[in-house]
Amino acid sequence: MTSSDTPRTAFVDRHLGHVPDVDAFAAGTGFDDLEALVDATVPAGIRQDEPLDLPPALDEEDALAELRGLAARNRVVQPMIGLGYHGTVTPPVVRRNVLQDPAWYTAYTPYQPEISQGRLEALLTFQTVVTDLTGLDVANASLLDEPTAAAEAMTLLRRATRAGDDAVFLVDTDVLPQTRAVLQTRAEPLGIGLVDLDLGADEDPDGDAVAAALDGRPVFGALLQYPGASGQVRDLRAVVAAVDAAGGKVAVAADPLALTLLTPPGEWGADVAVGSMQRFGVPMGYGGPHAGYMAVRDGLQRLLPGRLVGVSKDSAGNPALRLALQTREQHIRREKATSNICTAQVLLAVIAGMYAVWHGPEGLRRIAQHAHRQVSRVAAAARAAGHDVVTTRHFDTVTITVPDADAVLARALEGGVNLRRVDDTRVAVTADETTRDAHVDAVARALGAEAPAGDDLPAAGGPLARTSGYLGNEVFHRYRSETGLLRYLRRLADMDFALDRGMIPLGSCTMKLNATTEMESITWSEFADLHPFAPADQAAGTRQVVADLERWLAEVTGYDAVSVQPNSGAQGELAGLLAIRGYHRSRGDEQRDVCLIPASAHGTNAASAVMAGLRVVVVACDEAGNVDVDDLRTKIEQHGDRLGALMITYPSTHGVFEEAVREICAAVHDAGGQVYLDGANLNALVGLARPGRFGADVSHLNLHKTFCIPHGGGGPGVGPIGVRQHLAEFLPGHPLEPSLAGNVVGPVSGAPYGSAGILTIPWTYVRTMGPDGLRRATVRAIAAANYVARRLQGSWDVLYTGRNGTVAHECILDVRPLAKAAGITVDDVAKRLVDHGFHAPTMSWPVTGTLMVEPTESEDLAELDRFCDAMIEIRAEVDRVVAGEWIVAESPLRRAPHTAEDLVGEWDRPYDRRLGVYPAGTTRGKYWPPVGRVDGAFGDRNLVCACPPVSAFGEPEAAPDEVSVVEVAGEEPALVR
Repeated sequence: MTSSDTPRTAFVDRHLGHVPDVDAFAAGTGFDDLEALVDATVPAGIRQDEPLDLPPALDEEDALAELRGLAARNRVVQPMIGLGYHGTVTPPVVRRNVLQDPAWYTAYTPYQPEISQGRLEALLTFQTVVTDLTGLDVANASLLDEPTAAAEAMTLLRRATRAGDDAVFLVDTDVLPQTRAVLQTRAEPLGIGLVDLDLGADEDPDGDAVAAALDGRPVFGALLQYPGASGQVRDLRAVVAAVDAAGGKVAVAADPLALTLLTPPGEWGADVAVGSMQRFGVPMGYGGPHAGYMAVRDGLQRLLPGRLVGVSKDSAGNPALRLALQTREQHIRREKATSNICTAQVLLAVIAGMYAVWHGPEGLRRIAQHAHRQVSRVAAAARAAGHDVVTTRHFDTVTITVPDADAVLARALEGGVNLRRVDDTRVAVTADETTRDAHVDAVARALGAEAPAGDDLPAAGGPLARTSGYLGNEVFHRYRSETGLLRYLRRLADMDFALDRGMIPLGSCTMKLNATTEMESITWSEFADLHPFAPADQAAGTRQVVADLERWLAEVTGYDAVSVQPNSGAQGELAGLLAIRGYHRSRGDEQRDVCLIPASAHGTNAASAVMAGLRVVVVACDEAGNVDVDDLRTKIEQHGDRLGALMITYPSTHGVFEEAVREICAAVHDAGGQVYLDGANLNALVGLARPGRFGADVSHLNLHKTFCIPHGGGGPGVGPIGVRQHLAEFLPGHPLEPSLAGNVVGPVSGAPYGSAGILTIPWTYVRTMGPDGLRRATVRAIAAANYVARRLQGSWDVLYTGRNGTVAHECILDVRPLAKAAGITVDDVAKRLVDHGFHAPTMSWPVTGTLMVEPTESEDLAELDRFCDAMIEIRAEVDRVVAGEWIVAESPLRRAPHTAEDLVGEWDRPYDRRLGVYPAGTTRGKYWPPVGRVDGAFGDRNLVCACPPVSAFGEPEAAPDEVSVVEVAGEEPALVR
């Protein structure tokens, strides 16, 4: 059955918020119809009239059937390739109740802690897993992947040692090859010299290799792999001591599962540990998304990139969690930022943390011992066949010398197993929790031997065997029954506010519908269980998804080429700027290192520019929120042939379509620069205008915004870049993907196609919307923002509008006059909105003391009106403060949000209890925040970054007398059921 003869409603009508009377909706924006609104809002000079050249829309069933056909073109082969990617089993209770649950995957970054306690607790659990396994003091709440985490560690160590420009960074030659490549990409623009550190085949190398590699040069740090890519497990204490004696610090890329059996880096002198938590229940997904991790020694926590969950208290003195320290540093520090926080994988970190909760220390140890046993059987078979096993001390990987590597790989594939080709005469074999005896037997046959039973094989680690305990907190011991973990996950989800509860009107972040149909395919084995370095012919379906999406995104944006490799918006920004930098350098214009950035820009822009080795120069904005063209021209003239690029967000971060965008682009081009257009607001352009056609040279696109990949509580994201033809050769390459190996610019992510495992989400979105549906979504998004702005006139001032008094897809509400008149802050309005059942808009950005509202196309008219009613009601409460009826400190605004405890506790406030806890328009099914207003300053002064007892946050599953102390082999006593 085709889409033209189905009785089903078109998907686009379900994606768009239901508006019974479109004409009345248009009238609410001040126009006769929506097309008239678009004509008045989008400048004629950038409009496109021709329809998008995209496939016509399919209904949901037909789109999924087509996607099933692509999935069938993939061949899932048992992965024994290694290189940081492993087969794993997502516990079904976690898969269904986290990965497939909109309460988790539609949540936003937990900047509003009062309504994020569930995911904050889950992230604190993740951090505790990391610190316990690594033996270090503080961990962040995830990074993108292992290679980018290693790159962040490199720059962290450079800052920590305050080394001179001539200090080098040592890189273990046994590091993962994709990590080495990403390090090179990140190091070169910053002027960091990478020096190979060859530790040879010794199990216990001394420090002489460090001195030989340095050859008298100063050093600020080193990256060691533990175990190495070859599988070798080394005692690295002497190497760490040698680096320390030379004035450097050490980062270790460590396999977290190996750390259940091996002495952790924190116990032998490492300063930083990084790695991937993929094998903790997160599917490979042909490369991602996965949760990277970073842990540091005490004293380095203020240099940690990304997000950090800490413990504070709420207004009643109860324990409460929040994001701590430098969580939003790139918005505050801008061009002085040292990292970019849009580098988290929250949903995947939650899965990894819950995998540890489910298995506990004893379960993780069993899984690790299984992997070690299985690869040990392979090693024994190889020796029996007369092959040299190069890896002398191993955890889950061995490298074997064979006469013909290709022949061994072919025979193994006949047995249903993928091995890794190291070179012509070496293969590597990696085992994991999914490796069965039949797989080991197939590898043994490929090597010309039989696999031994494995009963007498040596234990992992030898002299490096772990003796310290880990995961002793009770959360890792209470939930052994599925009932228990199911209820625990439900309790955490109930503490949070996500799109499944109500509107999240965040400006710039586009929290719109992530349709169930779009999400279904991410757990299909054909997509989820592909190793990113499997032979290309085994991934034909996924590669077709990539090719389709790159082609469709190029059509939507007007660019000539697209790369989906960047696995976040931040990585997309970096990749786009590196493309511009590569282009200038190819023309001999190495001096073009100035990046002009408007004052209104995303803070991430400045941080990314610094990471790309560019010097940031800020361009002023005028009173209407537009780029000040006169100041732009002054800055262009001032910097002359040093001008490299302009970064501009369009529509602007102020929520307007700037009329002078073509003039701005032309001025930059005339001066020899390139235009980077931040695609964060592309959902106001799709089907109406194309950046590549009105002057931009490169854009990153936030697929987790415009193209429906959900935010997942702060990750995953995908940030592909589109470029015009002259920049195509500077798209990111990858050493392990032949089609990308020759690219001028190196990789920005660990996998060739980034987070390929979730690209089926935007694929399905485009396939079900079609060209007309995508345009309708854009028009409806613009209309919704203008509807809200117009309804709130008279109660709230809209800070910026375009030439016809309209806004783009978002509007900025000015709270600053109320701060002067009554002491009311954006925090007060934001927290009071929680009582009405809403997540707050974006606070104090891009203008301090304002709220930026983006209603999206997916909210229906009733929800828009409910939000407007709440904002009008809150303004009425402000007026009562202004009139002197309440003092601000005792008003419902300052005492918000109100908890269920406030409902039943003593009431000594000057306003009615019902008004406080059930403001006008609130329904019986209202959301109750689990904590009152969180004290952020207290949290920063009293940073705690490890799991408190579960009892601190809710009722335990077991009474204290049901808990006993048992001993897990090789560990300290721990609490278990």
